[in-house]
Amino acid sequence: MDPTFLIIGAPKAGTTALHAALSAHPDVFVSSPKEPKYWLCDGAPPPAWCGPGDAHSQREWIWRHDDYQRLFDGAGERRARGESTPFYLWSRGAHRRIGEALPEVKLIAVVRDPIDRAYSNWMHLWSDGLEPVEDFESAFALQDDRVRRGWAPFWRYRDLGLYGEQLQHLQRHVDPSRILVMRYRTIVDEPRAAVDRACHFLGIRQGQVASIPRDNSRDYVEPGWRPRVLGPVVRAGARAGALVPPEVWRKASGPLVSQLSGSNGVHRPHLAPDARRRLIPSFADDVALLTELTGEDFSDWLSTESRGSFGQRTQVTRSWAPSGRAAST
Repeated sequence: MDPTFLIIGAPKAGTTALHAALSAHPDVFVSSPKEPKYWLCDGAPPPAWCGPGDAHSQREWIWRHDDYQRLFDGAGERRARGESTPFYLWSRGAHRRIGEALPEVKLIAVVRDPIDRAYSNWMHLWSDGLEPVEDFESAFALQDDRVRRGWAPFWRYRDLGLYGEQLQHLQRHVDPSRILVMRYRTIVDEPRAAVDRACHFLGIRQGQVASIPRDNSRDYVEPGWRPRVLGPVVRAGARAGALVPPEVWRKASGPLVSQLSGSNGVHRPHLAPDARRRLIPSFADDVALLTELTGEDFSDWLSTESRGSFGQRTQVTRSWAPSGRAAST
């Protein structure tokens, strides 16, 4: 009982929202957990990543083949069976393993402005108390050092957004006709059309899902005493949490993580134009490669405009003129 489709990436690009929408389709069965990470492994336990919270997270990886197949036992007669691990798009090893083991599987890659994606990635870890650096650009610059120190893939703020390189390598192992590249902006601005496009690609009925749930964005945590005092406690707890079942740590850490934001109700700030200008060179060549591979123009990602979180973009879309054209890209 193998999956017939995988949502393969990218992290913080709307994969959770698309997964949730497809789970509501009567022809679709999706795994629980959503992100088993099986194809990141090679018949062995996951690597011993050592960044904040990494050891705790690895306890949830499913690496045994029998355990993975059991995730789809409840699919019954549903035509589409899938799971959503957004790191598959980044992992060269996953490309090879998927190509060899699942010759008919269909892959959906959701891509987002790589700077906005990286900023959201950093915000996710910062708001959870795991990211110790309160300045995004400073944390972005630490990627190579963190890779050398053995931190997990989610800390690769730059590399996870190099979609052109990733897609080019993936196409060496998987027929391009079995890969659908979708844009995050479509999920936000045209949710019904986005779901129907995915359904058409998967060969299942369209018009069955009317909306896409909000993605898993975090409350904004302002720099100050809360992250300085509570952040180290969360990180220490995450290390200890690696010794207990994951559900125990999640339950125990929830109240502490919620205290980080202090229920301030403040939207996270847009990334400043100057910051985007400094980061654009990190992605410019890859954006050109992605455009070449897909035939779709992604040059809007090279602008200095930050488009905000899922919630902020949705508000912009809803407040736009009755013509229905959304401002976000």
